[in-house]
Amino acid sequence: MKQDLPEDKIKIVVTGTRGIPNIMGGVETHCEELFPRIVAKGYNVTVIRRKSYVRDNFRKFSGVDLVDIDAPKSKSFEAIIHTWRAVWKAKKLHARIIHIHACGPAILTPLARLLGLKVVFTHHGQDYEREKWGWAAKLMLRFGEAMGALFANEVIVISQVILRLLEKKYRIHKKMHLIYNGVTPAEDVSHPLYFEELGIEEGKYILGMCRFAPEKNLHQLIEAFSKIENHGCKLVIAGDSDFEDDYSIRLKRMAYERGVVLTGFIKGKRLQALLNHCRCYVLPSSHEGLPIALLEAMSYGSKIIVSDIPANKEVGLPANHYFHCGDIPELVAKLQENVDLPYQKQVYEMKKYNWDHIAGQVAEVYDSLVKKA
Repeated sequence: MKQDLPEDKIKIVVTGTRGIPNIMGGVETHCEELFPRIVAKGYNVTVIRRKSYVRDNFRKFSGVDLVDIDAPKSKSFEAIIHTWRAVWKAKKLHARIIHIHACGPAILTPLARLLGLKVVFTHHGQDYEREKWGWAAKLMLRFGEAMGALFANEVIVISQVILRLLEKKYRIHKKMHLIYNGVTPAEDVSHPLYFEELGIEEGKYILGMCRFAPEKNLHQLIEAFSKIENHGCKLVIAGDSDFEDDYSIRLKRMAYERGVVLTGFIKGKRLQALLNHCRCYVLPSSHEGLPIALLEAMSYGSKIIVSDIPANKEVGLPANHYFHCGDIPELVAKLQENVDLPYQKQVYEMKKYNWDHIAGQVAEVYDSLVKKA
């Protein structure tokens, strides 16, 4: 790869994420891991953050420049308004490439092209399938997917499922790149004081870890866990909601009533300790792209119980790790089997989820654009 190109040809602006670091979300984790590695390969990267989510005064993170831009904290309009402003900011910063993440923000791809920017679009999943959206929002998300797929210079997809979807819809095989999500190597971490604070013991809890959104089906996990003979094991759920809504309020009430341990949004040593010592990780969702949380649990050798949706099945776990999506009795049986058996770790093949390798693949996409220019 050429790393001595003039800076004005390799300046990249990133939008479509709420921001980095330490901001909840799969796209946010993806960007936090990826772009410092891209900087290390000789590129100049600026991430445009949504100011309402920022809780720090950083102007730089691991070599990545950070620019904060206001946007209304609105479930329906936040992403598109922020991306509109981010595209114009990218032009003002003399970026050569703008990297747009997710279907909603991709609706601004034609504008970026009209301004002379090269566009890379990463499709993280069919957001229009998420239950939280009404019909109008789903229509706009489908339109965003189409704008990104048809007008971006290069399209990155994070799974075979999405690759096949876009090939069938838009016939854009020549500019698509399959580049998986990644995961950082596991660390052997214990955190006795935090476990004491939560009231849990190592190896005696089941872990759920994701955003509090209807399609994650955490309410089904809570219901299923309440029906097993738990032998002193607890259910711990790490995460929170982007926007406090009726679903998240009901979910938290349900959790408190049934003795579920809620940690809120956590990262770092606390999260690593939870991953390191859980009996199993459970993801009962009905919609995913390629869940980083699942990959993280696998990297720690956790036993896995996940719904049999295509994105989860693409990971290639043994058949007995899956249950039929929405089948609560089957999930109850899987959980009961787990707590009945001795606590033990598993080993999974994780080579293709290496962030350093993934960064090299993304950098090759940028490099090809620069050469064409």
